[in-house]
Amino acid sequence: MAVDLAGWLEARMGLRPKDLALFEAALTHSSAPGHNYERLEFLGDRVLGLVVATWLIELYPDEPEGKLSHRLHALVSGDVCAEIALELDVRPMLRLGRQAQDDGVFDSINVLGDVVEALIGALYLDAGSAAATAFIRKAWGDRVTRLSQPPKHPKAALQEWAAAKKRRPPEYEVAAMSGPDHARRFTVVVRVNGAGEASGSGLSKQEAETEAARALLGRLE
Repeated sequence: MAVDLAGWLEARMGLRPKDLALFEAALTHSSAPGHNYERLEFLGDRVLGLVVATWLIELYPDEPEGKLSHRLHALVSGDVCAEIALELDVRPMLRLGRQAQDDGVFDSINVLGDVVEALIGALYLDAGSAAATAFIRKAWGDRVTRLSQPPKHPKAALQEWAAAKKRRPPEYEVAAMSGPDHARRFTVVVRVNGAGEASGSGLSKQEAETEAARALLGRLE
């Protein structure tokens, strides 16, 4: 794994890592043995926030704090971090325990977002703030000027769609649960009367509802 990971990191983050173990941890879920990404995610979240906040101060010198806060919240949201993870093709590099693999953790928006923050934390420790800043600015790209409000949550968007079409609010139903208590996986079906239904899965009921709403919105758009 070490040779492949080093090459993957060089291609996507622009460097040859000095301490590969940091990045191995950043890509390791708590279900797998060894050090996992949680501590690095804690650090990376703070690094990301500081870099983006500084970037916004530079780009919008006359904007008030409230507007800057809205932009910051939009840019560091879990959904945006998960988008970055997909663009980096993180999923094949994740290290998961067998149960987590069976439960589809590879597709968890929460996990993908956390891993990107963990990779930022690892990069900060391995190569310093300048390298972390350069990576974030390249990976986030024009999002910093495109996003001024947090992406609308899929459940809220579906609720608004139903109201606009004068339909009853979406109804959510847990269709299945699987896995052990410490790694429970939920499948939820959402229905909007007269518009259809869709299902979604996640590591919590809330995440499954979100994915179901996202799936139904995709069919309605």
